[in-house]
Amino acid sequence: MDLIDVKKSTLATWCRDVDLTDEQIEAIKRRRAQEPGIPVDTQSKRRLEIENIRNEAAKAIPELINNPLWLAGVVLYWAEGAKTRNDLRLANADPRALRLFIDWVRAFLNPKARFSIQLHLHEGNDDLAAQAHWREQTGLLEANYYKTFIKPKGTGHRKNHLPRGVCTIKVRECSNAWQTTMAWIEGLTGQLGLDKPRE
Repeated sequence: MDLIDVKKSTLATWCRDVDLTDEQIEAIKRRRAQEPGIPVDTQSKRRLEIENIRNEAAKAIPELINNPLWLAGVVLYWAEGAKTRNDLRLANADPRALRLFIDWVRAFLNPKARFSIQLHLHEGNDDLAAQAHWREQTGLLEANYYKTFIKPKGTGHRKNHLPRGVCTIKVRECSNAWQTTMAWIEGLTGQLGLDKPRE
């Protein structure tokens, strides 16, 4: 129709005696819109990808479990990391924990991983000084900063406010890495016999 300026009915008349091959028929079916009332499974390919990612992660555990950095990183993330789907991030006030997280991500998930930083400060903290502190402590000099969250006075119970606040390190474009991490946590708890209640 875009190439020949005629009605569909005219084209149908012209082409009614044309025999299509099986391959052409299948190609037309694939291009056709889904039949009304039949749900479209748009996530089947991604589900298969996730299944493969998790299977590969689980198969790697017997070899990785003897690596102290891998083991420390998985346990750290299990205890302190975000569990929201496809959100690989860790918040801490201890720069050593954050450096461990960064090193672990680069060593086992993505050597070219990109990171973002967000700070949680109390009212009265020096935001720019805190940003400079965490850039230096983490070595993420070029990382993007999300807007700092400032906790107003009177909304918490902490008396000794952390002058540099709490730093959150987020891995960008991390959906596959998050799936791998969750599979590692599940696999490690199974390896250690922690996935069942004690009798």
